[in-house]
Amino acid sequence: MSGSSLYDVLGISISATCNEIKAAYRSLARVCHPDVVAVNKRENSASEFMRINQAYLTLSDPEKRATYDRELCRCTAKELGAVASSMAAASAAAASSHLSGFTRKKWESDQCW
Repeated sequence: MSGSSLYDVLGISISATCNEIKAAYRSLARVCHPDVVAVNKRENSASEFMRINQAYLTLSDPEKRATYDRELCRCTAKELGAVASSMAAASAAAASSHLSGFTRKKWESDQCW
């Protein structure tokens, strides 16, 4: 799904109820279904409708939704872990720098009178 979650495809929150999922699917289906759109937009509409339909099929089934949510959390945790480790590496590099112990002098002590 090219970086967006199934919740983003339907435009709903992760805590959406079954009725909210169904309502979002129906409103998007009315707009994106290939039988409804203009002839010149049918190819793009068909692929978009298939994404919407797949999102609905996954999120409307409680077992599939639970599996998807676990996988989504696992991916999110990996991304957060990668960001945290890169920040820790940058912090360690800054701490090992020869300038890390340098403190700036106060203005009053800089004066040569």
